[in-house]
Amino acid sequence: MKKIFELEQHVADLIAAGEVVERPASVVKELVENSIDAGAGVITVEIQAGGMTYIRVTDDGCGIAPEDVKTAFLRHATSKLRGADGLEAIGTLGFRGEALAAIASVSRIELLTREQGVKEGVSLSLEAGSVTDQSPAGCPEGTNIIVRDLFFNTPARLKFMKSDRAESSAVASTVLRCALSRPDVSFRFIRDGKTEYHTPGDSRVDSCIYSLLGREFSAGLIQAESSDEALLVTGFVSSPAAARGNRSYQFFFVNGRPIQSRTLNAALEQAFVNNLPSGRYPSCVLYVTINFGMVDVNVHPSKTEVKFISDKQVFDGVYYAALGAIDNAQRTMHNAQLGDSGATGIRSSAQGALNNSQFGAANGAKSDGSVFKSMSVDEYRNSYGSVAPGAQGSGGRGQGSDGALLPRNTEFRMRNAQLEHEGDEAETSNAQLSPLNSQFSTPSFEFRVIGEALNTYIIVERSGSVWFIDKHAAHERIHFDALRHSDFEPMPQVLITPVICKHGQEDASLLFENTQLLERLGFSVESFGDDAVAVRQIPAEIDISDVEPVLSDICAQLKLGGTPAPAQCDEIYRAVACKAAIKAGKSSNMRELETLTARVLSGEAAQCPHGRPVAYEMSKAMFERTFKRS
Repeated sequence: MKKIFELEQHVADLIAAGEVVERPASVVKELVENSIDAGAGVITVEIQAGGMTYIRVTDDGCGIAPEDVKTAFLRHATSKLRGADGLEAIGTLGFRGEALAAIASVSRIELLTREQGVKEGVSLSLEAGSVTDQSPAGCPEGTNIIVRDLFFNTPARLKFMKSDRAESSAVASTVLRCALSRPDVSFRFIRDGKTEYHTPGDSRVDSCIYSLLGREFSAGLIQAESSDEALLVTGFVSSPAAARGNRSYQFFFVNGRPIQSRTLNAALEQAFVNNLPSGRYPSCVLYVTINFGMVDVNVHPSKTEVKFISDKQVFDGVYYAALGAIDNAQRTMHNAQLGDSGATGIRSSAQGALNNSQFGAANGAKSDGSVFKSMSVDEYRNSYGSVAPGAQGSGGRGQGSDGALLPRNTEFRMRNAQLEHEGDEAETSNAQLSPLNSQFSTPSFEFRVIGEALNTYIIVERSGSVWFIDKHAAHERIHFDALRHSDFEPMPQVLITPVICKHGQEDASLLFENTQLLERLGFSVESFGDDAVAVRQIPAEIDISDVEPVLSDICAQLKLGGTPAPAQCDEIYRAVACKAAIKAGKSSNMRELETLTARVLSGEAAQCPHGRPVAYEMSKAMFERTFKRS
């Protein structure tokens, strides 16, 4: 008995519609993309009842010719693709020719359209994919399409729709992403008679973001840009202080197309890994421009996912754009603080949150050049990201000729006389503090170290405020940045009695395969049987008791395979820096406290390598309010 039958065309259309039209937001996305492809400069989206009963999209694009309006609603009918060769380099948002046919098969549609320069337009009505009326009509240039009663003929699909509020929120999110993707197009979104969004369409990314996401979000952004021979990344990322508790405000666009990409999410978050605590996420509005032939957009029915020929190239572009933005913003803030002796200094609650005057523009908008410097990926790597073989990154600190760990931008952070070494000749209580007791220039502001509380927090008076500095977190950050810099030279100490570490054969083998990395950190290891190593030399800042835990952390990263990547190297440097830093709970002498304070207030350490704040300020006004003196 015959068991295989060909489906009726109507049923096949409904199944195809289910792949493209999941909910009202899907309809809006497809119609808006058609409007953008039609060259529209103004697009209006209006919905009622969550879009289930009424969706209207109006544009001033090229319009549709009367002889083409019926064809436009046939499956696989498109003006954007002529043959298979066109699939190799797709430059339009739509190309499959499925959207209008899929939408029409599950709704009632009214279309008014007129071509540019033509005196008369055309009106077309459809129900469940069938044309019910076509006639000439007077209408503005462009296209006005109304979709009514979505899924009226597919009750099975209708019952899966959510509440009107949920569906309208999904539509609003879709319009927002479409509007962000094209700052040169003016978008208006009307929900149940009320205008929700209205973008100016002036090609300025900053004004588009401001109109869609508000003042508070905009104020926490910093400009980002990187480029190489085949890739350009522009846009904005959030400052570390403006991080959020989720990823909902991470917006990526590839060649003007809103997309979702784990690769780009990972690249962004990796750039922030040393500046954010666990559970906090950066936000962004980033535009990736890449050769059409290097990205495949034909991998998902809704075209929200893409595939890149080189994931690494795109990862690096986003990573270095974000990393450069953070670095530039922090250097600008530090420079401004040192230039204003009356400033209150670094506030942990506002670290990196730049005001609107620093809000440059990407994709055509200009910045003044003094706040943000645009540079290529190679320039950024050469300027800030030169680290040990196999590692890349930024945020490092160099060393002075005397071996002292110095901030990277010495020219504006260190301008004044050297710390005097007369008086207060208290002996150094711990060899690990040697970087802090080295010769170091004081900042141009004055401060007074009152002492330390709980052998953990330095108490400092400066410019009418009291600062509390976590000495372990601050020293950890300084040491971490020093390790990342290409000029770092360890201060090793040779052990009279070697430390024997039994990590197992696999870990021992990994350590011997990466002796260059270990030597750069200050370790020297020798074989001590098949499953153990003898550590003959360690960094001077690390206690003997910490040697085995540090090597275990290093092995954990090396097990990820291959030459250590920037992320792996950062994890290794974090482990070493944490063990080398001043320990909380251990007393420090005044010279150490003063030197560490000077470096923190100079802007060297805003967050520890794990993203925790280093310093907290309480102004005189805050104290007076607390004690009811104001």
